[in-house]
Amino acid sequence: MKKIHIVILVGIAVCIMVLLSFMADLSTYETLASARQKEGKTVTVIAKLDKSAAVPIEYDPAKNPNLTQFYVVDSLGNRAQVRYYFEKPMDMEKSDRIVLKGKMQGDVFEIKSKDGILIKCPSKYKDDPKAAANNLTQN
Repeated sequence: MKKIHIVILVGIAVCIMVLLSFMADLSTYETLASARQKEGKTVTVIAKLDKSAAVPIEYDPAKNPNLTQFYVVDSLGNRAQVRYYFEKPMDMEKSDRIVLKGKMQGDVFEIKSKDGILIKCPSKYKDDPKAAANNLTQN
């Protein structure tokens, strides 16, 4: 076998290893019900803050500044308590959707990573003809 063939085979093997490493980072979105079935495994869930709960968000920085608890409801109506082991994200009450990345432990969804929560707020850049007109006259 020629040296060029060996180099090409090694290059192909390296490309396959790189592709496999990227595939390990891919994740699918789960519902709360499927996250319960995969207890202990890291999953990503899209949900809404359950504002019908008695206390929608529990966060007391004097008691424990690294614990935020709240309830969420997914698109199928499943409800779960979430424990986020960091300070409460800003404007969480105004959120449209919340993307959660963590593990289900019993009936509680636990997030132990700082980047395990992403708040999706309603757009503040909605079509407003008056704002657009004011912006054009100012420029």
